[in-house]
Amino acid sequence: MPPLPAVLTDRDIPAPELGGMRLDGEVYPLADGWCAIDELESPAHRARAVLGHRSPRLIAELGTAAWVWGVTATLPRVTEFCVELGARARLGINPTVRVRELVLDPGDRVELGGVGVTSPLRTVVDLARFRDPLPEQEREAIRELALLGGVGLPDCYELINRRRNLPEKRRALRRLDEVLG
Repeated sequence: MPPLPAVLTDRDIPAPELGGMRLDGEVYPLADGWCAIDELESPAHRARAVLGHRSPRLIAELGTAAWVWGVTATLPRVTEFCVELGARARLGINPTVRVRELVLDPGDRVELGGVGVTSPLRTVVDLARFRDPLPEQEREAIRELALLGGVGLPDCYELINRRRNLPEKRRALRRLDEVLG
């Protein structure tokens, strides 16, 4: 029998059995999955737990990516994903899931646990661009992601200035100066 995956879903083990395993203290819940109690949680586990049963075209971004990278303690109530422009992903309507279609450069996406997550650099820039307002909790997430990814202000400027007509460019530059400067 092959070994069980590090993150279990009801595709691996029937839901009633997973519930029994939880009651017995053998697994703990993690996003949409379950992990063995002796499994050390990592970004790969969190990525797999939040994306494992969804379309492989989805990429965790913004607050969801910050949670995957381990810089925020809780998964956002509305999970945020993106797909690459032209991915043609079939997406069901769900009020707890937000999906955007984006242009991603090769370094903007990282594979963790076999699923896609925006890189720490891309996540830092996107949080600075799109959060309105930018609460202290997310400012701290930006700082921690920058440390985790070895990202500095020049890296952020380079990513932002690589594209013409980038929405919310000025706001992002101003915020990144405040948070990382």
